[in-house]
Amino acid sequence: MFPFTHPSVARLIAMALEEDLGRGDVTTLATIPPDVTARGKVTAKADLVVAGLPLAAMVLHSVDATAGARALCPEGKVIVKGEVVLELWGKAASLLIAERTLLNLLQHVSGVATLTRKFVDAVAGTRCTILDTRKTLPGLRVLDKYAVVQGGGANHRMGLDDGVLIKDNHIAVCGGVGAAVRRARSRASALLRIEVECSTLDDVQQAVDTQADIILLDNMTTALMRDAVQLVNGRALLEASGNMSVERVREVAETGVDFISVGALTHSAPAVDLSMAITTEVES
Repeated sequence: MFPFTHPSVARLIAMALEEDLGRGDVTTLATIPPDVTARGKVTAKADLVVAGLPLAAMVLHSVDATAGARALCPEGKVIVKGEVVLELWGKAASLLIAERTLLNLLQHVSGVATLTRKFVDAVAGTRCTILDTRKTLPGLRVLDKYAVVQGGGANHRMGLDDGVLIKDNHIAVCGGVGAAVRRARSRASALLRIEVECSTLDDVQQAVDTQADIILLDNMTTALMRDAVQLVNGRALLEASGNMSVERVREVAETGVDFISVGALTHSAPAVDLSMAITTEVES
């Protein structure tokens, strides 16, 4: 996934700059002469997984077409505290106007990648894949899901049009797991895999009997997941979800499930610590 050409990212940057700039940066206008140029750097203030570096140039260009940025490391790299990840250049005023928006985006996207890497490392050596969910803030989904991939995870559905996932409320309306899967099978495109949420072994049996492609084991105990893996016996892919933490995912992965989906990757990832510093010189 390469999100930086997606229209939603350009809209997000424009909205963020409008929100921050308002009627103008009165501090910069009052203190920085317009002929001053600057060079700057963005530095990691803690160990992290870096992601979203192309956003820096996009933000700068939105403020000033003559400003720019150069990444000093590849996306998805583990960065140690004190490492410089970006070089910046342009009018000093432009760099200052762009600073907060640039850092906010980089800190968030890198935060998602960093948290994802912790989950991925926790299940290393198993055959289990860490997945994200649709639990993203409006406007951030494309970047969040990109960040998950940079952290070593994989993407679940991008949106509601991206796959059939029958959840508890669908099941309640349809009258049961089996009825919901049969209805989906008769109406959905044959190109779409059908996934259904199950919270009991009886639900799992109904999913197997109706040939669901993927069975989501929702909020089950680890012991119950092991029983479900044995019951399914390879006849469907299995995804575990609910109450997943870095401390727990290893034991869940070792039950034999194929995937673990973690909403926290995007809805609870803390921003990482990055800082921007500039040096200036007056144009001749």
